[in-house]
Amino acid sequence: MQPYELSLTAAADAIQARHLSPVELADSVLERIAQVEPYLQAYVTVTAEHTRRAAREAEHDIAAGRYRGPLHGIPMGLKDLIDVAGAATSASSRVRADHRAQADSTVAARLSAAGAILVGKTHTHEFAYGLTTPQTRNAWDPERVAGGSSGGSAVAVAAGTATFALGTDTGGSIRVPTALNGVVGLKPTYGLVPRHGVTSLSWSLDHVGPITRTVEDAALVLSALAGHDPRDPASLTTPATDYRPAAGTDLTGLRIGVPRTYYFDLIAPEVEAAVRGAIDELQALGARLVEVEIPMTRYIQATQWGLMVPEATAYHEGTLRTVPELYQADVRVLLEAGELLTAGDYLRAQRSRTLMRQEWTRMLQEVDVIAAPTVPVTAVKAGQETITWADGTVESVSDAYVRLSSPANITGVPALSVPVGHDTAGLPIGMQLLGRPLEESVLLRVGHAYEQTQPARELAHAQ
Repeated sequence: MQPYELSLTAAADAIQARHLSPVELADSVLERIAQVEPYLQAYVTVTAEHTRRAAREAEHDIAAGRYRGPLHGIPMGLKDLIDVAGAATSASSRVRADHRAQADSTVAARLSAAGAILVGKTHTHEFAYGLTTPQTRNAWDPERVAGGSSGGSAVAVAAGTATFALGTDTGGSIRVPTALNGVVGLKPTYGLVPRHGVTSLSWSLDHVGPITRTVEDAALVLSALAGHDPRDPASLTTPATDYRPAAGTDLTGLRIGVPRTYYFDLIAPEVEAAVRGAIDELQALGARLVEVEIPMTRYIQATQWGLMVPEATAYHEGTLRTVPELYQADVRVLLEAGELLTAGDYLRAQRSRTLMRQEWTRMLQEVDVIAAPTVPVTAVKAGQETITWADGTVESVSDAYVRLSSPANITGVPALSVPVGHDTAGLPIGMQLLGRPLEESVLLRVGHAYEQTQPARELAHAQ
C-alpha cells in the first residue's frame, strides 16, 4: 500500500510510531496528484512547494518531540471558499480572479495549529451555487458528475490526492459529492464549526465540515474544528470535545428511525436496496428500528429555496450589478431570480423553517438517529439535466440531489453520509445518518460501528 492510500487515522498512527514520515506522505500524495489530477481536475491550485516545506517542518518537529496530535503532518485539501492567508480564494469564479485572502479563516487556522498541511485549494461549483461541480470529474467514472458543490474536495479524498479535505454544505454540498464518490462527509450542527473567513452562499444555511475516507477520520477532523468563535454570529459555545468513537460495534438500545415518507420516495431501486441493507446491518448490531413520519415534507423544497435564493442574491448584489457577465450562466440566472423574491416570501420561508425545526425536535425525541439515503440516485452522466423516474415524474438533476439532504440544512441538525456499496455500474451509494443537534458523537458512533462490519474500502480507481 502506498502512503497516499492510507486513511487519516492509519497515517497518523504510522507517523506517531515513526513508521512513516510526513515528507514521505506528502511526496506520495503529490505524486498521486501528478498522476490523476490532469483528468480529475479536483484542484484549483496545488501548493506543492509549500506542502513539501511544511512536511519537512512537521518531520523536524515530531522528531524533536513536538508532536501536536493526529493531524500533524497530514496533507489536506481546502474547498476554495475557505480563506488561507496570502492565497487566492477563487470560489471557482472569474468574479474572484484578483482576490487574495488577507488572513486565515478560523477553520484553516485551527487545522494549521493542529499540524495539518495544505496541499491545495479544491474546486467548487461556482460560489457553491450548484450540485454538480462541472469542472471536476467523478473519481469512479470521469464521464460522470462529481457532485457539488464540494466536488473537488470529495474527489481529492476519494482519489488519494488529499488525505482529508474540508467542504461546505448549504443544501447538501458536503454529503452529495461524498455519496457520489464513495467517501465520508459530515455536515455538523449549525454553528458548531465557525464560518469566519469562508465565502458565504446562504448565511442561515451554510455549514463547514470534514470529508474523509472513514468515520473515525471525520471525528478526528471535527475535534480540531469545533468550538466557539465570536467572529461568526451563529457560532455556538460548546465545550472542547474528542469526537472519536469508541471501539466496538454494539448498538443495543439505540433507536434508528426509518422514514416511512419522503426519503424513499422517487429513488433508484439499487440505492434503496443498498441503504435498506445497511439499516438491516445496524439492526443486527443491536439497534431497534422505528418507523417515523418525516414532517412537513410538502414545504421542504419551497423552504430551502425561499431561504437560500434571497440570501445568496443579497451577498452578490454588488458584483451582480457591476460584472454580471463574469458569472457562469446557471449561477447568474439563480442570482437574478433572487431579485424577484419578495420580503414576504422570505419571511414565510423563515416561519416554515421554525415550524419544521419544532416538528423535527418532536420526531427526534422518538428516535436517536434517522437512517436514510443521502441522494436518490448515483452519479449521472456529465451534462445530463433531468432524471425521469419510474412513475413518469421528471426532475432536474440539481433538485434530485438536494432533495434528501436539504432538510438537515433547514433544521440545522447534524448529518453524516457513509458509503454503503455500489450499484451495478460500480458507482458509490451513500447512507445518511441524521441526529439531534450537537449529538455528532452519536452519528459517528453509529457510522463507525457500521464501517467495522464492512470490508475495508478501496480508493477510487477511475483512469
